[in-house]
Amino acid sequence: MFKSVSELLVFPTGEGLSWLSGSVLIACLVVFSGEPTRGQTGKDIELRVGIVQRFGSKPNDQLTLKAKKGERLIIRFKGNDGQPLTLEASEVKLEIQKKRLSAPVIEERVVLGTYRSFENAEESANQWRAKGIEVEIGQPQRWQVWAKRATYSTPLLRRLLLESLRKNGYEIAYLQTNILKQVPQATLLVKGQRYAREQIEIMSSAGAIAVIRGKQGEWERLYEGRLHLQPNAYGTYTLVNEVPLETYLRGVVPYEIGATAPYAALEAQAIIARTYALRNLRRFAVDNYQLCADTECQVYKGIGETWQQVDRAIANTAGLVLTYQNELVDALYFSSSGGVTAAFSDMWHGDERPYLRAVLDSANNIWNLSKQSLAVESNFRRFINLTKGFNGDDWDVFRWREPSSLAQMNKNLKDYLKEEKHPLANFKTIQDVKVVERAPSGRVLKLAVTTDIGKVELEKDEILRGFYAPLSTLFYLEPIYQSEKVLWGFAFVGGGFGHGVGLSQTGAYTLAEKGWSSARILGFYYPGTSIQPISEDIAFWREPTLDAIQPSTSN
Repeated sequence: MFKSVSELLVFPTGEGLSWLSGSVLIACLVVFSGEPTRGQTGKDIELRVGIVQRFGSKPNDQLTLKAKKGERLIIRFKGNDGQPLTLEASEVKLEIQKKRLSAPVIEERVVLGTYRSFENAEESANQWRAKGIEVEIGQPQRWQVWAKRATYSTPLLRRLLLESLRKNGYEIAYLQTNILKQVPQATLLVKGQRYAREQIEIMSSAGAIAVIRGKQGEWERLYEGRLHLQPNAYGTYTLVNEVPLETYLRGVVPYEIGATAPYAALEAQAIIARTYALRNLRRFAVDNYQLCADTECQVYKGIGETWQQVDRAIANTAGLVLTYQNELVDALYFSSSGGVTAAFSDMWHGDERPYLRAVLDSANNIWNLSKQSLAVESNFRRFINLTKGFNGDDWDVFRWREPSSLAQMNKNLKDYLKEEKHPLANFKTIQDVKVVERAPSGRVLKLAVTTDIGKVELEKDEILRGFYAPLSTLFYLEPIYQSEKVLWGFAFVGGGFGHGVGLSQTGAYTLAEKGWSSARILGFYYPGTSIQPISEDIAFWREPTLDAIQPSTSN
């Protein structure tokens, strides 16, 4: 690692480059204040949600926007003279045309790492900042950490940074270069007239707009609030829904936990979904919006279908969030625990959250985690063979056995290693897979994969990126042989579905059916937390201070 920031950087000046240390490049030093970030308060907080990401990645991408019967869409953008222009219509189409450039354009960025989750990407970003490198987090497909493009804005600066990183042992960083001869151009079709525009705002006189994806109508959803079509960091576009927080929850709660969930479970989901949204407003800063509409954030499908009981749960908890020491909790939740939840560090790198720890997911005293740690393999095998007495044990994902052939595992691992630019990406076949380390929750912390040319270690949630067969990291492995000597593949034998950190949705079902209140359910899954109304006294999240970050010694 770098011994000091001064080893790293050279400051660009108006007269050229002022060299401080050989050929080592210095970025602008990031200053972490450690001050809490607070947002506006009240239940009408406006969110910016990317409901269609990377629009234009396919040449035939199309969106049809419609007003309700008898209502009109109001469309605003800049005219050819640069002045605001307003149109009205009952229906418009957003389409993509290829725009040929007058000369090829080189598009480059330094990629410092690729990750399965935002949580690991953010921790990596903090580590780079602690080393003096300005970074930003993007999501072209996977989450990535980039050297900040505005800082490393020239080919020379980017190459000097990469050279510096490699001299200091950071082999995973690479320069991603694309030569563009044409780019996607968003166009707006209104009453037979086509307009090519980068930024378009669309609203409805009735407040709701139907959005139909694709020429064949892949899906149709109704959204309250305004829509914005805007460019993103990947050369395509994002359709952003600007929507009040409480309205947003009407399109989240029924699709996350199910509209027919017991009432107390719906209330718990409403509180935790509200908390999650406000805690994660920074996720898409690089693209100028806040949240996405899929499982990388929370599933959000608008207000096309609503349910009275869901609306009642949202209304009865309006403005309520879950806090720990007057800060919003990291409001993680998932489908099924398999009998035990996980600590934050069982899945991701970064500081522990005291309220995110391993909890036996049962209202009964069926297992003592403090005396029978699931980090011990024999204890884990006995635990995973238990099938009754747990919250959510009647769901089909509570226990599972997922066989995977060597051919499939080879493909999955090759794809992962190629994406990581790993030196063993050209291996021929996997020879063995073993669990090296478990957490006290039973989650696999480290998996060793032996190939014909070397060993690869996968850690925490990256295991689920390397292999698609397991539904969670709560598993053990069984080799499968075609005969006594020929290895066919492995069976992943385990329980639960999802990362296992925070609230179990199937567990909340069970506890609500037992008569538990939403407050009691949340206290069970997030020990030591409190439910409070949103106020200016509550920190949404805190940026880490430089002193608080311990730079990693690994590449």
